[in-house]
Amino acid sequence: MQLLPGPVRRFAAWCAVILLASGVAYVAIRLCVEFRTAVTPALLALLGTALLRPLHARLVKAHVQRSLAAGLTCVAVLAVVGGAVYIVVSALVRTGDQIIDSLRHAAKGVADHFGAAGTSLDDVASNARELLGKFGGTAASGVVTGISVVGEMLAMAVLALLLVFFFLRDSDRAAGTVRAVAPPGGADMVEAMARRAFGAVEGFMRGTTLIALIDAVCITVGLLVLRVPGAVGLGALVFVGAYIPYLGAFISGAVAVLVALADRGFVVALWALGVVLAVQVLEGHVLQPMIQSRTVQMHPAVVLLALTAGASVAGILGMLLAVPLTAAAFGIVHELQGRYGADRTSGSTEGPAPSSGAADS
Repeated sequence: MQLLPGPVRRFAAWCAVILLASGVAYVAIRLCVEFRTAVTPALLALLGTALLRPLHARLVKAHVQRSLAAGLTCVAVLAVVGGAVYIVVSALVRTGDQIIDSLRHAAKGVADHFGAAGTSLDDVASNARELLGKFGGTAASGVVTGISVVGEMLAMAVLALLLVFFFLRDSDRAAGTVRAVAPPGGADMVEAMARRAFGAVEGFMRGTTLIALIDAVCITVGLLVLRVPGAVGLGALVFVGAYIPYLGAFISGAVAVLVALADRGFVVALWALGVVLAVQVLEGHVLQPMIQSRTVQMHPAVVLLALTAGASVAGILGMLLAVPLTAAAFGIVHELQGRYGADRTSGSTEGPAPSSGAADS
């Protein structure tokens, strides 16, 4: 090794570190995938705890016993989430046939205006119900598998809710637990990294929830003005979809436009599309810089890569967890940069210290 130049040795050392870190990360991801029924509820519970901790803290400050405050918080979340899911599903079920009929009429209009170029669209719209029937038959053939998947999801949801209760109730012991499991001499650093990671997730969840609420209210008001059926359910869908950056907004906005097309026609659908685009511009240029300016900032390219990686590992659930976990990783990196940067700065400024110490002695 001494025969190699210094830059080559440093490059080899960095390669070894990167390979080792990549191997550890790969093993950790594989273990998480294998034990996903336990890991997924724990991660969801951490996200829920980061979002609900202010409500629990207010109840505790109001002299509500910690266990009762955690229970009331979980009940409130269950009621809100259950109501939102019911509103979204019922609204989409009611308007499903209208969407198919509107697509057929729109395709016929395109065929009338463009001749043979629009015939294929007309055929696709005419056969949409048949395609859905075939899909339904395929899905029915795997009903046993579907029931098992639904049962697994319900079990994970119940476990996540129970973990949220325990995390909220015992949140005052979190720092002591982290310090207890930290290696000797590194308790302060581990606690600081844990606080920074949780703070990043907490800031991301709060900011995203506030932005999602504003988006949902604005789109719901716009759809109500346009007299689009199921406007409240579509607003709830926008709220839920906002937790998946970019893709969630695109899907929820597309559903809102399709419902408008189904019931109100092409012109109103264009107005609905304008409302969705205006809200997205407001989010990207005003809400995101203002609300999330104090949280971990991530470049859109990093967010897209995180979403892609999360989808490849765990599908939609991975997309939901990818961005908050990336925010936590960024928080840890920033904490380490701050600590080691401060150490290097103090080391450079304390260079003359030995000579003064010798003079004192």
